Amino acid sequence: MADMAFTGPDPDLQDLLAARPQLQMHAQDGLCLEGVPLNAIADKHGTPAWVYGAGTMRARYAALRDAFAAENVPMHIHYAVKANDHLAILNLFREQGAGADVVSIGEFLRATKAGIAAQHIVYSGVGKSEAELETALAAGIGQINVESAEEVEMISAVAARLGVVAHIALRMNPDVDAGTHAKITTGLAENKFGIAAEDIPALYARAASLPGVRVAGIAMHIGSQILSTEPYRLAYAKAAEMVRALRAAGHNVEVMDIGGGLGIGYHDEPGLSPSAFAAMVRQVTQGLGVKLMMEPGRYLTGPAGILLASVILRKQAGKRFLVLDAAMNELMRPAMYEAWHGILPVDASAFHTATSPADVVGPICESADIFAKDRALPDLRPGARVALLDAGAYGAVMSSAYNARPRPAAVLVDQGGFELITKRQEIPALWDGEIVPGA
Repeated sequence: MADMAFTGPDPDLQDLLAARPQLQMHAQDGLCLEGVPLNAIADKHGTPAWVYGAGTMRARYAALRDAFAAENVPMHIHYAVKANDHLAILNLFREQGAGADVVSIGEFLRATKAGIAAQHIVYSGVGKSEAELETALAAGIGQINVESAEEVEMISAVAARLGVVAHIALRMNPDVDAGTHAKITTGLAENKFGIAAEDIPALYARAASLPGVRVAGIAMHIGSQILSTEPYRLAYAKAAEMVRALRAAGHNVEVMDIGGGLGIGYHDEPGLSPSAFAAMVRQVTQGLGVKLMMEPGRYLTGPAGILLASVILRKQAGKRFLVLDAAMNELMRPAMYEAWHGILPVDASAFHTATSPADVVGPICESADIFAKDRALPDLRPGARVALLDAGAYGAVMSSAYNARPRPAAVLVDQGGFELITKRQEIPALWDGEIVPGA
């Protein structure tokens, strides 16, 4: 199953551009992100390169924040660091007022390095070690979303040893199908995430009795790239029912963490409307009297990023291949999820010429190193540049140096200019830290 099962024809180049207001095609400068020519970035920093639009990220954060304000629903937004963990991007969301949602101690330390206070960080994830918990608790982490009974006991022991109080929420698995890719759904009973609903009441009582622990409420996250409010409505209704049942049993429940997963449009599908999402949250949680928290990631960063690449060569072998200097080691999503990413030529002249089907591939020695099959693209010659769209989430964070390929540069576009935020890795850095015994 791919990210989405698209039944209609692919959007053409004009449709891809029209659906993305952050992109513009200028007759002289070619494709621009937030008014900045991508050719200028490639000329200075080479390809492949990650390019992110700061204005797009700010606008998407504001749209989500304002959607909840319009519904008169106070919402505490914690950016999901796993979507894109660049320090510059974490700093950008900190400036907008966001906290952070982390799933490792490395992400926690990244977030604090970017200036996000520990008390504004939520720690999620199924495999927190004692050492990681100790670091987070000693720093004053705001909340830990607990995934199991065993983890509750571990947190209590660590917190008691440190002489601190851990604020926790129990992550309930609502057994709701999010209608997304099997590899990014997290709210089914068969998934490794969370605690079965029927086990929550007893564990809540147990956690409330333990030293070093303060149980704040209920958390959940049902998956990623969700395009309908209905799975959320079902899951949140179960969470609200659990809150009422716990209170009826005499427990204190202050927090309801509703997770993230809001989907974006990669093909021609509309992304999940923040207004519709906020209205649904208000309807389900009205009168519940809890502090609401959420953890968006892809929604905020996905459309703001592109992977800028160049054509290495054209190959004709029964069909047309365009071989790029970018590969699956940079953007893993097509190989892992059969994900669809739009591809636009950077030069205006190519944008307006006839197209024909081509497979767009990378140079990695793997058959899975394919960005697109039978994609309608112009006759792009070696050296021509292309932009792989909507790559701001789960792109650079999932990349590797496979085939001894150094990691690309990253550039942030902001207010009509651009700045380097990650230097291109030098090849000798690939073996820094390696030791040959006896050498």
